[in-house]
Amino acid sequence: MLQVENLHSRYGRIEVLHGINLEVRAGEIVAVVGANGAGKTTLLKCLSGVQPMAAGSITFQGQNITRVPAHRRLGLGLAQSPEGRQIFTNLSVEENLRLGAYLFRDARVETDMEQTFDMFPILKEKRNLNAGDLSGGQQQMLAIGRALMGRPSCLLLDEPSMGLAPILVDQILEAVTNMRDQGITALLVEQNAFAALSIADRGYVMEVGKVTMSGTSQDLIADERVREAYLGI
Repeated sequence: MLQVENLHSRYGRIEVLHGINLEVRAGEIVAVVGANGAGKTTLLKCLSGVQPMAAGSITFQGQNITRVPAHRRLGLGLAQSPEGRQIFTNLSVEENLRLGAYLFRDARVETDMEQTFDMFPILKEKRNLNAGDLSGGQQQMLAIGRALMGRPSCLLLDEPSMGLAPILVDQILEAVTNMRDQGITALLVEQNAFAALSIADRGYVMEVGKVTMSGTSQDLIADERVREAYLGI
């Protein structure tokens, strides 16, 4: 579904991604793990089109989208739930969700809304509240729900567990596995390596802008280098 080849990216003169290669197959959850500053968020920004690439190519569902602008990638089925949630705090929960569906004007929007509420029932309960009044975990649910309103076939998730209590992390990750069951492919970037790999089919380890390891999640969890560096084992 998604193939990245030799991706390079820079901030000014400083290159931060050094030839990234990865692939995501339809129906998978693929985790990208690594320490803070490894380049994980920059990678997702390149995939969604908000961070310029210096070299390389991105192919999505057979189409080269390397030069497709960010606002058109959602229409192709590629959506992102960004790091830090970036919800509209002065708008209601429902208004945030409807903004996620800005491409659509059909009756299915209401169905999509109800499906999002089924996934995150607390959002239905608080649909008329300002998003800024939600807890951190609820705001993360809203950010994911807003991305899902764009009807993605592939969802890019950037640090969805950041700053959340363990019980909320479990709820978010359960939602991601439910998305896979509903046919949504996911590329999950996480500093919490064990949490990400525990639900993923495959994973990539990034260090200082490079992919240093890849494999099935089980193989990565069992690898002594990964266990020592990222799993605290």
